[in-house]
Amino acid sequence: MQNALAAAGYPSRVLVACSGGPDSLALAAVAAYFARRGHVDGHPVSVAGVVVDHQLQPGSADVAARTASVLRELGLAPVEVRTVDVAATGFGPEAAARDARHAALDAAADDLRCEAILLGHTLDDQAEQVLLGLARGSGTRSLAGMRPARGRLLRPFLGLRREETLEICEVEELHPWHDPSNADPAFARSRTRVEVMPVLEEKLGPGVAQSLARTAAILQQDADFLEDLANETYLSLVRREDGDAWLPEDAVRELPAALRFRVIAKAASDVGGQQPGYGRLQAAEALLRRQGSAGPVELPGHVSVFRLSLSDLEQQRWDLPGSATAAPLPATASASQDSTGVGPRDAARCGKLVFRHQKSSQQ
Repeated sequence: MQNALAAAGYPSRVLVACSGGPDSLALAAVAAYFARRGHVDGHPVSVAGVVVDHQLQPGSADVAARTASVLRELGLAPVEVRTVDVAATGFGPEAAARDARHAALDAAADDLRCEAILLGHTLDDQAEQVLLGLARGSGTRSLAGMRPARGRLLRPFLGLRREETLEICEVEELHPWHDPSNADPAFARSRTRVEVMPVLEEKLGPGVAQSLARTAAILQQDADFLEDLANETYLSLVRREDGDAWLPEDAVRELPAALRFRVIAKAASDVGGQQPGYGRLQAAEALLRRQGSAGPVELPGHVSVFRLSLSDLEQQRWDLPGSATAAPLPATASASQDSTGVGPRDAARCGKLVFRHQKSSQQ
């Protein structure tokens, strides 16, 4: 906890998210120690608490009320219960509950003027996250798991095992609530926790959870590096016109595959789309190998991507009103050249990938 708060710049006011389970209750107990001291490494700190009632189980309001009472006894102040309605989404009940919970936590932190939100995820949670990502065939970002810090979300216990949080509760004479959904085989994470991880430990030997968590830590560094490089590359290539974003296909085609797919995903997001899955990214990337104009390929979030060939671009230039033998290039192809060495005029001499939000144009 001390290291996490130090790395976050010693926030003066933090919010503990507590469900009443052993992980978050242990987190609250440790945070309460610093709340009673009133400082971390000499930096003043106060600790508030919030319990989110998802209303998904009978008696959830009573569980939330009892948990809030325990947090007040520990010394957290103020302590609030936030009740949420979990709306059905296409991403499943777990994702819907998580979205509702995070919205409630953000609102509580804003209302209580807290600079950091503490979450009780453990090393075991991280291992399960990586394993689920492997099962889904996800990319580097998903396999990197949960971050120790992301914005104002802090996870001080990512290095602790679940058994250690139970021991903290026992030492502190706390009686955690055990969520029955954690053992419900209807949920993929529950099946992973109860059925898959024990088999892996039995067949492969102890240390599987630590190895999966270590994999996440390594991949976080790789994912950050690739993300920064992809962002720089995208900004150097993208051109914008009438709400569209377009990329010179020759430059995109020459990128390493790891960057090429990320740059395409960034273009889709730039015009208002959502993160495409790997299959959709493959379909969009395949446009680079087509002859002539091709597409559109539909991406999540109402985004279409299509290829305009050089011959079509030339025809568009000649079809401009008032064009003559020395017809001017389109506005996106001026004679200037940017710092990348690939000027808009050079880009216009090849085809381009165009990304268009379907609501931005009737064409």
